[in-house]
Amino acid sequence: MTRHTENDDDEAEGTDEPHGGCGCGGTDGTPQPNVPEIGRDERPAIFVPDDGDEARAAGSDSAGSSAANGPAEPTESAATDAPRTATDGGVESATGGSDSTELDPDAYDPIDVFPEGDLDLRDGADSCYKCTSCDTSCPVAEVDDEFPGPKFQGPEQWRLKRKGDHDIDESITSCSNCMRCDDACPSSVPLSQMHNEARGQFVEEQMEKLSVEYVRNRILANYRTSARLASVVPRLSSFAMNFGPARWAMDKVLGIPKERDFPEFATTTFREWWRDRGGAQVENPDKRVAYFHGCYSNYNTPEVGKAMVRVYEHFGYEVMVPPQKCSGTPMFANGMLKDARRHAETNVENLVEAIGDGADVIASCTSCSMSLRQEYPELFDIHGIEDVSDHTFEALEYLRIHEDLDEALAEARPEDDRSFAYHAPCHARNQGLARQAVETFRDVDGVELEDVGDSCSGISGTYGWKSEKYEKSMQIGEEMFDHMEAAEGEVGMTECPTCAMQMEHGTGYEIEHPLQLLEETVVA
Repeated sequence: MTRHTENDDDEAEGTDEPHGGCGCGGTDGTPQPNVPEIGRDERPAIFVPDDGDEARAAGSDSAGSSAANGPAEPTESAATDAPRTATDGGVESATGGSDSTELDPDAYDPIDVFPEGDLDLRDGADSCYKCTSCDTSCPVAEVDDEFPGPKFQGPEQWRLKRKGDHDIDESITSCSNCMRCDDACPSSVPLSQMHNEARGQFVEEQMEKLSVEYVRNRILANYRTSARLASVVPRLSSFAMNFGPARWAMDKVLGIPKERDFPEFATTTFREWWRDRGGAQVENPDKRVAYFHGCYSNYNTPEVGKAMVRVYEHFGYEVMVPPQKCSGTPMFANGMLKDARRHAETNVENLVEAIGDGADVIASCTSCSMSLRQEYPELFDIHGIEDVSDHTFEALEYLRIHEDLDEALAEARPEDDRSFAYHAPCHARNQGLARQAVETFRDVDGVELEDVGDSCSGISGTYGWKSEKYEKSMQIGEEMFDHMEAAEGEVGMTECPTCAMQMEHGTGYEIEHPLQLLEETVVA
C-alpha cells in the first residue's frame, strides 16, 4: 500500500493552499470526534507587534475602523465588544493596561488587565525570582561576556518592552535558542517562549531588512529552500559549496565562516527513495505513524530516514510520509517568525490529516519534535496545532513507549563490535530524552555507548554558522570534543543533525543516528 508518496518538491513556497485532502472528517466534511477540523489561524500570532498587519486585521474584526487605524484610543464600542490583542499576545484591558496613566485604581482588577490566556506571559514573568539558574546554565553566557543571559532576555526584557518607547535589546540575537534555560528554571518561567517572541519582534521592527546580517540570517533560516535548489545538481552543489574561493567569498560577503564544511547533498533524497520504493511496504490501520523527516534527513542524510522506515516496518507499523516543510527550528532561532508560521500552517494541516487517519507523528530529529511539540503551540494559534503537539514523539522515544525493545535486542548484536561516543542534544534534554539511547543499547552484546556528558555542542542550529559566532561556538563545544576523544569509541552518535555537524567538525569522527544502530542490530 502506498500512502503519501507524492513529492512535495512541487509545492510552491509560501502558498496558502492546503496540501492533500482533508482526512479529518466524514464524507460530508463534518469533523469526527477527537479529530480537529483543518483550518487556518483564528487569532494573530504572538509575535505580531501592536501595529502589525495581522493585529490590525484582527482588531478590525472586533473593533471596527478604530483598530484598523493603529494604536489610537479605543472607541467605546471597541472596548466593550471585544478585547484587544496586546504585543505579548495577551489581552489588553479596556483602560489601556498597566502602563496607562488613566487607569482608575478603584476599578483596577489584575484579572481583567491580564486575564489568563495562551499568549499572556505575565504569569511567567512574575514567576521569576531571579535565582539566575538560567544564566549559569546558558552556554552562550559562559563564553560571551557581552551576552546578558536568559534572565535579562526573558522576564526583564519582557517587562521593559511593555513600555511603548523601549526597544528590544539587540543582544537577543546572540541567544542560540538551545533552550537549556527552560530546563534549568526551577519556577517554570517560559524563557524560550519569551526569547522567541522578543527575537521575532526585534527582527520585525528594528532590524534593517537590507543589511548583510538580515540577508545572511534569512538564508540560513530557510535552509530548506537552499537545499531544494542544491539537490537539483547535488554533486555539483556539494563541490561548489566547499570550493575554497567560494567559501572565502561567503565568509567575506555574507559572514558564513569559511572554517566549516558544508554537508554533502544526497544524490537521492529521502522522498525520492520513498517514491521509488512505492511508499509503505506494511499496511496496518492499528499501527500507523506519520514520519516528519525534516529537511536534513531528506536532503543530506536520507540513510537516517531509511533506517527509521525499516525499523518501524520491522515492528509492524504502517509508515506515512505526509507532505511537509521545515519544522521552523532555524527560523525561530533567527527571529523569522512569519516564515516559520507559513511553514507551520502547511505542516499542521497535513499532520492533522494523518492524525485523523489514526497515525501518531514521529520525528527523527529532536529539534523537529521539539518544534512541533512545544514551540508551535507557544507561538502560533493554528487550528489543530494542539493535536499535533499532543501526538508528536521522537522516533526512538515512541518505540520505547510502545514496543519491548529490551526483548527485541536481547539476542541482537551487530555484525562487528561497535563503540560510540554519544552526545544528547540540548533539545533532547528539554524533552526528557537525554538517556534514551544509552538505556536502549546498554545491554546489547557487541555495543559500547559512552555518554560524553551534558555540555552543549555549541553549534545550536545556525548559531555556529555565523562568522561572528564561530569561535564562541567552538569554545562551547570544547568540553564535548574532549570527552569524545577520551571515549573508547571513535564513532559519534546523536539525534540532532547540526550537533552531528559540530561533532564531526570538532573531532573528525563519523557520526551516526541511534536509528541506524537499531536498524543494524534488529532489522539486519
